[in-house]
Amino acid sequence: MNPIAFTIFGLRVRWYGILIACGILLGIFIVSRRAPRHHIPFSDLLDVLLAAILCGIVGARLYYVLFHWPWYAGDPLRILNIREGGLAIHGGLLFGLLAGWLMCRHKRIGFLNALDLTLPAVALAQAIGRWGNFFNGEAHGGPTDLPWGIMVNGVRVHPTFLYESVWCLFLFFLLSWLDRRRKFTGEIACLYGMLYSVERFFVEALRTDSLMIGPFKQAQVISIIIFAVSLAAFLHLQRSKRQHTEP
Repeated sequence: MNPIAFTIFGLRVRWYGILIACGILLGIFIVSRRAPRHHIPFSDLLDVLLAAILCGIVGARLYYVLFHWPWYAGDPLRILNIREGGLAIHGGLLFGLLAGWLMCRHKRIGFLNALDLTLPAVALAQAIGRWGNFFNGEAHGGPTDLPWGIMVNGVRVHPTFLYESVWCLFLFFLLSWLDRRRKFTGEIACLYGMLYSVERFFVEALRTDSLMIGPFKQAQVISIIIFAVSLAAFLHLQRSKRQHTEP
Protein backbone atom coordinates (compact mmCIF):
# COMPACT_ATOMS: atom_id res chain seq x y z
CA MET A 1 0.00 0.00 0.00
CA ASN A 2 1.07 3.57 -0.65
CA PRO A 3 1.80 5.23 2.74
CA ILE A 4 1.07 8.67 1.25
CA ALA A 5 -2.61 9.62 1.31
CA PHE A 6 -2.21 12.84 -0.66
CA THR A 7 0.16 15.75 -1.26
CA ILE A 8 -0.75 19.36 -0.58
CA PHE A 9 1.58 22.28 -1.35
CA GLY A 10 4.43 19.80 -1.68
CA LEU A 11 3.77 18.27 1.76
CA ARG A 12 3.13 14.55 1.70
CA VAL A 13 0.38 13.59 4.14
CA ARG A 14 0.69 10.02 5.35
CA TRP A 15 -2.12 7.61 6.15
CA TYR A 16 -0.39 6.84 9.45
CA GLY A 17 -0.79 10.40 10.68
CA ILE A 18 -4.36 10.63 9.43
CA LEU A 19 -5.38 7.44 11.21
CA ILE A 20 -3.70 8.43 14.47
CA ALA A 21 -5.41 11.83 14.34
CA CYS A 22 -8.78 10.19 13.62
CA GLY A 23 -8.29 7.80 16.54
CA ILE A 24 -7.45 10.65 18.90
CA LEU A 25 -10.38 12.82 17.82
CA LEU A 26 -12.87 9.97 18.01
CA GLY A 27 -11.51 9.00 21.41
CA ILE A 28 -11.94 12.56 22.71
CA PHE A 29 -15.51 12.64 21.39
CA ILE A 30 -16.38 9.38 23.14
CA VAL A 31 -14.81 10.55 26.39
CA SER A 32 -16.84 13.78 26.19
CA ARG A 33 -20.05 11.76 25.92
CA ARG A 34 -19.15 9.49 28.84
CA ALA A 35 -17.68 12.13 31.17
CA PRO A 36 -20.99 12.94 32.96
CA ARG A 37 -21.31 9.31 34.06
CA HIS A 38 -18.00 9.70 35.89
CA HIS A 39 -18.96 13.12 37.27
CA ILE A 40 -15.94 14.81 35.71
CA PRO A 41 -16.35 18.24 34.02
CA PHE A 42 -15.24 17.73 30.43
CA SER A 43 -13.69 21.21 30.28
CA ASP A 44 -11.22 20.15 33.00
CA LEU A 45 -10.78 16.70 31.52
CA LEU A 46 -9.94 18.16 28.11
CA ASP A 47 -6.87 19.86 29.61
CA VAL A 48 -5.83 16.49 31.03
CA LEU A 49 -6.34 14.77 27.68
CA LEU A 50 -4.38 17.35 25.70
CA ALA A 51 -1.44 17.15 28.10
CA ALA A 52 -1.53 13.34 28.04
CA ILE A 53 -1.74 13.20 24.23
CA LEU A 54 1.10 15.65 23.63
CA CYS A 55 3.37 14.04 26.22
CA GLY A 56 2.34 10.62 24.97
CA ILE A 57 3.53 11.44 21.45
CA VAL A 58 6.81 12.81 22.78
CA GLY A 59 7.20 9.76 25.02
CA ALA A 60 6.47 7.34 22.19
CA ARG A 61 9.17 8.99 20.10
CA LEU A 62 11.80 9.17 22.85
CA TYR A 63 11.14 5.55 23.82
CA TYR A 64 11.69 4.44 20.23
CA VAL A 65 14.83 6.56 19.86
CA LEU A 66 16.26 5.12 23.08
CA PHE A 67 16.18 1.61 21.65
CA HIS A 68 17.56 2.78 18.28
CA TRP A 69 20.15 5.21 19.61
CA PRO A 70 23.02 4.09 17.34
CA TRP A 71 20.90 5.13 14.36
CA TYR A 72 20.26 8.62 15.78
CA ALA A 73 23.57 9.25 17.57
CA GLY A 74 25.36 10.35 14.41
CA ASP A 75 22.65 12.86 13.50
CA PRO A 76 20.50 13.88 16.52
CA LEU A 77 18.30 16.08 14.30
CA ARG A 78 16.76 12.86 13.01
CA ILE A 79 15.02 12.60 16.37
CA LEU A 80 12.82 15.55 15.38
CA ASN A 81 11.92 14.02 12.03
CA ILE A 82 8.96 12.05 13.32
CA ARG A 83 7.59 11.86 9.77
CA GLU A 84 10.07 9.13 8.91
CA GLY A 85 8.42 6.90 11.53
CA GLY A 86 9.41 5.58 14.91
CA LEU A 87 6.81 5.57 17.71
CA ALA A 88 6.52 3.02 20.53
CA ILE A 89 3.11 2.58 22.17
CA HIS A 90 4.50 1.64 25.58
CA GLY A 91 6.49 4.87 25.71
CA GLY A 92 3.38 6.80 24.73
CA LEU A 93 1.31 5.13 27.43
CA LEU A 94 3.91 5.67 30.16
CA PHE A 95 4.54 9.35 29.36
CA GLY A 96 0.83 9.96 28.78
CA LEU A 97 -0.08 8.41 32.13
CA LEU A 98 2.52 10.52 33.94
CA ALA A 99 1.27 13.74 32.32
CA GLY A 100 -2.33 12.74 33.00
CA TRP A 101 -1.56 12.06 36.65
CA LEU A 102 0.10 15.46 37.10
CA MET A 103 -2.77 17.28 35.39
CA CYS A 104 -5.36 15.37 37.41
CA ARG A 105 -3.62 16.48 40.59
CA HIS A 106 -3.62 20.07 39.31
CA LYS A 107 -7.31 19.89 38.37
CA ARG A 108 -8.21 17.90 41.49
CA ILE A 109 -9.66 15.04 39.45
CA GLY A 110 -9.54 11.48 40.74
CA PHE A 111 -6.83 9.83 38.64
CA LEU A 112 -8.23 6.29 38.74
CA ASN A 113 -11.70 7.58 37.90
CA ALA A 114 -10.24 9.46 34.93
CA LEU A 115 -8.44 6.32 33.77
CA ASP A 116 -11.64 4.28 33.95
CA LEU A 117 -13.28 6.90 31.77
CA THR A 118 -10.55 7.35 29.16
CA LEU A 119 -8.86 3.97 28.69
CA PRO A 120 -11.70 2.35 26.73
CA ALA A 121 -11.38 5.24 24.26
CA VAL A 122 -7.60 4.77 24.22
CA ALA A 123 -8.17 1.17 23.15
CA LEU A 124 -10.38 2.37 20.29
CA ALA A 125 -7.73 4.89 19.21
CA GLN A 126 -5.16 2.10 19.20
CA ALA A 127 -7.44 -0.07 17.06
CA ILE A 128 -7.69 2.71 14.47
CA GLY A 129 -4.07 3.83 14.63
CA ARG A 130 -2.71 0.32 14.09
CA TRP A 131 -3.96 0.42 10.50
CA GLY A 132 -1.28 3.02 9.86
CA ASN A 133 1.20 0.14 10.15
CA PHE A 134 -0.61 -1.56 7.27
CA PHE A 135 -0.09 1.42 4.96
CA ASN A 136 3.54 1.70 6.08
CA GLY A 137 4.16 -2.01 5.50
CA GLU A 138 5.49 -2.41 9.05
CA ALA A 139 4.72 -4.06 12.41
CA HIS A 140 4.06 -7.39 10.74
CA GLY A 141 5.06 -10.89 11.73
CA GLY A 142 7.02 -13.69 10.18
CA PRO A 143 6.00 -15.96 7.30
CA THR A 144 2.66 -17.77 7.50
CA ASP A 145 0.44 -19.97 5.34
CA LEU A 146 -2.75 -18.68 6.96
CA PRO A 147 -5.32 -17.32 4.49
CA TRP A 148 -5.44 -13.90 6.13
CA GLY A 149 -1.70 -13.34 5.77
CA ILE A 150 -0.58 -10.25 3.87
CA MET A 151 2.12 -9.96 1.21
CA VAL A 152 5.24 -7.99 2.18
CA ASN A 153 8.20 -8.03 -0.21
CA GLY A 154 6.77 -11.08 -1.91
CA VAL A 155 6.33 -13.08 1.31
CA ARG A 156 3.02 -13.90 3.04
CA VAL A 157 3.37 -12.81 6.70
CA HIS A 158 1.29 -12.50 9.84
CA PRO A 159 -0.66 -9.20 9.92
CA THR A 160 0.17 -8.58 13.57
CA PHE A 161 -1.13 -5.01 13.32
CA LEU A 162 -4.52 -6.54 12.45
CA TYR A 163 -4.43 -8.90 15.43
CA GLU A 164 -3.82 -5.97 17.76
CA SER A 165 -6.41 -3.79 16.05
CA VAL A 166 -9.12 -6.43 16.42
CA TRP A 167 -8.19 -7.07 20.05
CA CYS A 168 -8.21 -3.35 20.92
CA LEU A 169 -11.59 -2.94 19.25
CA PHE A 170 -12.87 -5.83 21.37
CA LEU A 171 -11.35 -4.15 24.45
CA PHE A 172 -13.16 -0.92 23.66
CA PHE A 173 -16.57 -2.58 23.61
CA LEU A 174 -15.86 -4.86 26.57
CA LEU A 175 -14.44 -2.14 28.83
CA SER A 176 -17.19 0.32 27.87
CA TRP A 177 -19.78 -2.28 28.83
CA LEU A 178 -18.03 -3.18 32.08
CA ASP A 179 -17.62 0.49 32.97
CA ARG A 180 -21.39 0.76 33.31
CA ARG A 181 -21.22 -2.03 35.88
CA ARG A 182 -17.91 -1.30 37.58
CA LYS A 183 -17.73 -2.33 41.20
CA PHE A 184 -14.87 -0.08 42.28
CA THR A 185 -12.87 2.86 40.97
CA GLY A 186 -9.84 1.72 39.03
CA GLU A 187 -11.41 -1.56 37.92
CA ILE A 188 -11.49 -0.62 34.22
CA ALA A 189 -7.95 0.74 34.29
CA CYS A 190 -6.61 -2.49 35.79
CA LEU A 191 -8.53 -4.66 33.32
CA TYR A 192 -7.14 -2.61 30.43
CA GLY A 193 -3.61 -3.09 31.76
CA MET A 194 -4.05 -6.85 32.11
CA LEU A 195 -5.98 -7.58 28.91
CA TYR A 196 -3.87 -5.40 26.63
CA SER A 197 -0.67 -6.85 28.09
CA VAL A 198 -1.80 -10.43 27.46
CA GLU A 199 -2.51 -9.68 23.80
CA ARG A 200 0.67 -7.70 23.29
CA PHE A 201 2.84 -10.41 24.83
CA PHE A 202 1.64 -13.10 22.42
CA VAL A 203 1.39 -10.89 19.33
CA GLU A 204 4.88 -9.51 19.96
CA ALA A 205 6.22 -13.05 19.75
CA LEU A 206 5.15 -13.08 16.08
CA ARG A 207 6.68 -9.73 15.12
CA THR A 208 9.98 -9.40 13.31
CA ASP A 209 10.73 -5.72 14.09
CA SER A 210 10.62 -5.74 17.89
CA LEU A 211 12.66 -3.43 20.10
CA MET A 212 15.03 -5.51 22.20
CA ILE A 213 16.36 -5.54 25.78
CA GLY A 214 19.38 -7.78 25.34
CA PRO A 215 18.01 -11.12 24.13
CA PHE A 216 14.44 -10.27 25.14
CA LYS A 217 11.74 -8.37 23.29
CA GLN A 218 11.13 -5.23 25.33
CA ALA A 219 7.38 -5.19 24.63
CA GLN A 220 7.06 -8.66 26.15
CA VAL A 221 9.08 -7.65 29.21
CA ILE A 222 7.02 -4.49 29.68
CA SER A 223 3.80 -6.45 29.15
CA ILE A 224 4.71 -8.87 31.94
CA ILE A 225 5.46 -5.96 34.29
CA ILE A 226 2.26 -4.09 33.43
CA PHE A 227 0.18 -7.25 33.81
CA ALA A 228 1.67 -7.98 37.25
CA VAL A 229 1.21 -4.39 38.46
CA SER A 230 -2.35 -4.22 37.09
CA LEU A 231 -3.29 -7.55 38.69
CA ALA A 232 -1.84 -6.50 42.06
CA ALA A 233 -3.67 -3.15 41.87
CA PHE A 234 -6.92 -4.89 40.89
CA LEU A 235 -6.76 -7.24 43.89
CA HIS A 236 -5.81 -4.40 46.25
CA LEU A 237 -8.60 -2.09 45.07
CA GLN A 238 -11.13 -4.93 45.13
CA ARG A 239 -10.13 -5.86 48.69
CA SER A 240 -10.30 -2.22 49.81
CA LYS A 241 -13.77 -1.87 48.35
CA ARG A 242 -14.99 -4.97 50.18
CA GLN A 243 -13.54 -3.74 53.47
CA HIS A 244 -15.34 -0.41 53.12
CA THR A 245 -18.70 -2.00 52.28
CA GLU A 246 -18.66 -4.72 54.95
CA PRO A 247 -20.73 -3.83 58.04
